[in-house]
Amino acid sequence: MNVEDLRAYCLSLGEDIDERMPFGAFKAAQGVLAFYTNGHIFCYFDIDHFDVVTVKCQPEIIPQLIEEHECITTPYNMSPKHWIGIRPEQAPDTLIKQLVSNSYTIIKNAYTSKNSK
Repeated sequence: MNVEDLRAYCLSLGEDIDERMPFGAFKAAQGVLAFYTNGHIFCYFDIDHFDVVTVKCQPEIIPQLIEEHECITTPYNMSPKHWIGIRPEQAPDTLIKQLVSNSYTIIKNAYTSKNSK
């Protein structure tokens, strides 16, 4: 999967998705494109160095994902307890889509319920 295909997929997940380049003040992260739902990031990657896609994940399935898929790595600048990195050059498109969709669902559900209270 390339940058444009992943961008299109992230945007296709829902009407509530916003994309931003939030880290412009940091030279090392100026090319990072992030996708948000309910004001919270669910996926991000560097468009200039497309080597890791970072997504939220359930802590209880992270060890299994790491064991089963060589393409799963540590996340870029996030807690490895709740986030994973995906090496897009090694990962099948179906796995990337599954993990991005899962991340979107985690964030959407977590912050939709908080916003509706």
